[in-house]
Amino acid sequence: MRIIRYLKGNEKQLAAVTNENEAADLPFSDFMSLIAKAREDNKTAFDIVKQIADKSEKLPLENLQLTTPIDAPEVWASGVTYKKSREARNYEATQGKLDRETFYDKVYDAVRPEIFFKSTSARTVGPNDPVYLRSDSNWQIPEPELGLVIDKDGKVLGYTAGNDMSCRDIEGENPLYLPQAKVWKNSCSIGPAIVLAETVSDPYEFQIICRIYRDEELVFYGDAQVSQLKRTLDELVQYLVLDNQIFDGTVLLTGTCVVPPNEFTLAENDRIEIEIPGIGILNNPVVQSEKVGQAAKG
Repeated sequence: MRIIRYLKGNEKQLAAVTNENEAADLPFSDFMSLIAKAREDNKTAFDIVKQIADKSEKLPLENLQLTTPIDAPEVWASGVTYKKSREARNYEATQGKLDRETFYDKVYDAVRPEIFFKSTSARTVGPNDPVYLRSDSNWQIPEPELGLVIDKDGKVLGYTAGNDMSCRDIEGENPLYLPQAKVWKNSCSIGPAIVLAETVSDPYEFQIICRIYRDEELVFYGDAQVSQLKRTLDELVQYLVLDNQIFDGTVLLTGTCVVPPNEFTLAENDRIEIEIPGIGILNNPVVQSEKVGQAAKG
């Protein structure tokens, strides 16, 4: 069962997506209100949604202007959780020489995972919103990832798709530059839907697909399985909530295993599609930030 939000007038409307790809409005202000109602009634969110959706008027999904499925108070992200990610980070850190072990090898093999702060609700964009290119970077890529929607105790409530935009040159120059390599305006998108956790038998079966279009021609395609993850999803969540205050509706991105070729960088007017079958396609056009950082690049 997929949960979406769309613009209904000037308001955001929560809805469920049926098997016929139609939307049925739900009488809740947001995703966490649905979860609260399910807990109050001692039912699953799926039971609540199905009961309402079966009786609701249906709207064609393609006619709706989707927004982020949740106003995540915080978005966190995990790094170097796949072998492919480790290889890409090593390439950056050694300027392509790959002639030595780096700290990324240590992160990949360590007990403690890399978890970092990515975004807030106000900084996170949704389906069809633009993602920005950072003005002081010349090597930028999307990072398609499975996102976990969790409550304040770390319980997984659902799954979504996420784009953890990254500057490979900034991170490769110095790992301490990670916040600038990861966090800037419109550098994080999530959506288009949340799949309720109780309807997913095995999240490791999710496939993650990334397509990048330039002038509407496909210039990159890559896919991977969440089963390639080095760590467990529970492990990532446990380290996030350890001695940390987490808020209901937080999203944890779990890392990427789909990386474009080393010679590739995003360009203005590219279009990124991140698809997780069963969740949907997160589509974002690419826009160049204003050249406010040109002096820093020099």
